[in-house]
Amino acid sequence: MKKIIKMSVYVALGVMAATGFVSCDEENNNDVTGLYTKEQALKDAVVPYVDNTVVATYRSLADGSLKLMNACNEARDAFGKDNEKAQQKIDEAGDYWKESRKYWELSEAFLFGAAGDYNIDPHIDSWPLDKTAMDQLLNNAGMMSAIGEGGGAYVSANLGYGLLGFHAIEYMLFQLDNTGYVSDSRKIETLDMNEMIYMAAVAEDLCFQCVRLEASWAGMDNVTEEKRNILTENELEPTFNYGESMKNAGKGGSKYVNYTDAAQEIVQGCIDIADEVSGQKIGKPAKGSSNEDKNYIESPYSLNSIKDFADNIRSISNAYQGNNDTDKSVSDYIASVSPEKDKAVKDAIEGAIAAIQKMPEPFAKHATEKTSTDAMEAIDVLISALENVNKVLTDN
Repeated sequence: MKKIIKMSVYVALGVMAATGFVSCDEENNNDVTGLYTKEQALKDAVVPYVDNTVVATYRSLADGSLKLMNACNEARDAFGKDNEKAQQKIDEAGDYWKESRKYWELSEAFLFGAAGDYNIDPHIDSWPLDKTAMDQLLNNAGMMSAIGEGGGAYVSANLGYGLLGFHAIEYMLFQLDNTGYVSDSRKIETLDMNEMIYMAAVAEDLCFQCVRLEASWAGMDNVTEEKRNILTENELEPTFNYGESMKNAGKGGSKYVNYTDAAQEIVQGCIDIADEVSGQKIGKPAKGSSNEDKNYIESPYSLNSIKDFADNIRSISNAYQGNNDTDKSVSDYIASVSPEKDKAVKDAIEGAIAAIQKMPEPFAKHATEKTSTDAMEAIDVLISALENVNKVLTDN
């Protein structure tokens, strides 16, 4: 309600100025200037947030997923014909998986928009992997034939989230040794043709979804021809330009009443991922109270869990402070009106990352240790600091 009232004030002030009824008294002038300065400062923060944080991150994610898809397809095609090449491509695909994974985790502070509206988040990042259903699928000749023919489009339309995305591919690309402390590339001799077909199809679907994220924020005209063709051929063209909507807050067609509204969503996105890392990604396994909790481990086969968690907090840093040192940011505005609250967020980001990095891998073997509790407490400090920032945006 407060946002709507503020917008009404902006409109009213504009009408008064146009008709000559604005008072020249100093106090009223200061009020008008204050409203304008806030909106202008937040516009200056929102535009680079879209272009240099959201779009740049999704572009790197899409590029990495394209390389991952191509390597998986080449590994499948070489399997049984040139296994030395197939192994090389499996090794390459593992590197591309880690590259793509990093940018996905760096995007999780902005899961609002396309990632949520198109259900891309659960589509590509559900865990734990449904291993029982996977085994049944791989032994179903009819389904495997259909996957071989239909590829990414088929698995997207016909498989549940527990059989798609990063973690299904991860299982095919990485293997743990007997101790569970060392992860390496899967060896060709441990894979069969059905697994190669399934892996390649899921990698295609992952790529399609990542490209859709980029186009949804950048606009179809601002992605490569290859990416446009992927979206057109698979009927995945975005139906809304999320980047333009945020950059044009307050104008017709935008989701946002004003730039304050947009900035609040940016901060809320940061709060949401911090809460997920603390309460679910770390919190559920840390409790260890049931088999479900113990199996709720993100990126267990690649031993990438701790990197995932830390990159999620870095995504908060990028969203709040800007992806580049020269970018104007929400942090800049908060620092101008409440420097102590801005400093609290920055300190809490550093504290959360430091606490997470003290957690040992494999997370599956150490989840119930004190380092997990310490990390959750540090992240909770960050959540509280971000909530205070949202109050500043509302009240100032």
